[in-house]
Amino acid sequence: MITIYQHPQCSTCKKTRAWFDEEGIAYELKDIREERPDRESIRQAIASGNLTLRRIFNTSGNLYKEMQLKDKLDSMDIEEALDLLESDGMLIRRPFVTDGTQITVGHDEEKLTSTWK
Repeated sequence: MITIYQHPQCSTCKKTRAWFDEEGIAYELKDIREERPDRESIRQAIASGNLTLRRIFNTSGNLYKEMQLKDKLDSMDIEEALDLLESDGMLIRRPFVTDGTQITVGHDEEKLTSTWK
């Protein structure tokens, strides 16, 4: 089952949900503020080589900016970054879509099509 970790009011998340609906692909929704992707899913996304550590972070989010992570991220090791991402779902770029094997983040129709169709 595909799980979409999202923020209900996020316009990017709404676009992704609409894409899945239009394609007739079933999914389960989780509010990323309450239920975050597990550490291993995040680690898998980074290890796959498809996503950089910076790409996993919600770099436009208020919390990212408040914590001044832009200046800290490059010197952070993977475990420190995973600790942060696990601590607050608003630090994770959304939507974070996974079926336990494949992962996409953000809304990129080309990537959604190549991964989920």
